[in-house]
Amino acid sequence: MKQKISPAIFDVIIIGGGISGTSLAYVLSKYTNVKNIALLEKYKKLAQVNSANWNNSQTLHFGDIETNYTAEKAKKVKDGADLVKNYLIIHDKNKKIHNKTKKMVLGVGKEQVKKLEERYKEFKNIFPNLSLLYKKELAKIEPNITKDRNPDEPIVAMVSEDGYAVDFGRLSESFISEAEKSNTTLKCFMGCEVWDIKKKDGMYVANVCGEMIQSKVVVIAAGSHSLKFAQQLGYADDIILLPVAGSFYKGSNLLKNKVYTTQIDKLPFAAIHGDPDVNTPSITRFGPTAKVLPILERRNLKSFYYFLEIFQFRIDAIIALLSILKDRTLFNYIIKEFLLDMPIIGKFLFLKEIKKIIPSIKWKDIKFARKYGGIRPQIVNVKTKTLDMGEAKIMGDNIIFNITPSPGATTCLKNAENDAKTITKMLNKRFNESKFSKDLRQIL
Repeated sequence: MKQKISPAIFDVIIIGGGISGTSLAYVLSKYTNVKNIALLEKYKKLAQVNSANWNNSQTLHFGDIETNYTAEKAKKVKDGADLVKNYLIIHDKNKKIHNKTKKMVLGVGKEQVKKLEERYKEFKNIFPNLSLLYKKELAKIEPNITKDRNPDEPIVAMVSEDGYAVDFGRLSESFISEAEKSNTTLKCFMGCEVWDIKKKDGMYVANVCGEMIQSKVVVIAAGSHSLKFAQQLGYADDIILLPVAGSFYKGSNLLKNKVYTTQIDKLPFAAIHGDPDVNTPSITRFGPTAKVLPILERRNLKSFYYFLEIFQFRIDAIIALLSILKDRTLFNYIIKEFLLDMPIIGKFLFLKEIKKIIPSIKWKDIKFARKYGGIRPQIVNVKTKTLDMGEAKIMGDNIIFNITPSPGATTCLKNAENDAKTITKMLNKRFNESKFSKDLRQIL
């Protein structure tokens, strides 16, 4: 073990140094009277898995252009996104963590145009910065989406001014930096992998590379690995994971703003979008593709064995997966997405998808973005034989397992607020809700 963990007893242990774990460490340190917190991260740096900028689409989702959201869900998502937006405005004035552009969802063809026109009427009161623009106006702000497009093909876009591109890895580092300025004792231990967790005499005992540490409360914010720990402790026997891997293509100077396409029914993770990279805006990334892989972390073959621990080739798990795959829409999508990652044919098929955004794009304009793209764990309920797309959280006895937030890192501070309230009740401590709201819910 590279770091000696001392003291060995904490009030709260947070396992996982990505956006979920670091945001919780920040909220607990800043807005509660919990005084003794440990954050354990198995890598030498924070946010090296799904929170790393190369493993996600770098988008702060408000619910305005996500066409799979109802108005009610959009309001909830907006509340979480506003917390992150306000944090960035306060703590990232030099814009080292984020960039702000426009963002839009594009409707192509009569059916999609009608759908967006109706949606705009419902959503414009929720999002005052939202506008509905047609071909002529779109050509001025994003010329490549109208160039060489069939003049008889109707298009429209719902456009928002709040196109936040966020480096969630750097945001994770900022959370810890701000947390360390508080009066709380927060100790971050890097390169410290947790081998297992057991409960003994009312305390949780974690084996961290052979060293035993204890805490009253544990929060496991380790993505797919959270389910592995949950099952080790006797929770969540009725669920398994379907790890969905996303990949990207990239090109230079193709888009100025974030451009999304309308979501496919039954497949809320499927819509292709184009995003200027948060750190290098001249690079446009397109994606993600989405294929099922039997691993918990991209480019980490060791995580294949962790997947097997969860899946176990149980009969009920296999039956559940086969039942889900009977849906022709989902089955055809999985086959298509698998082809998108293949050499030559994958690029050819993906180019057809990008042409929905940029009709004039050519073969030479894009290339496969190697070493980009992470894993989003989708939950499969083996009892109901359903694929659950939303937030995956398991509550236990003084322990919380956060598998995946919804929608992604956008809700990190909202989820941290909820978990902090739960943790303070477990420990008979206080959460300073008025200070939290004053700092992060003020309108900026």
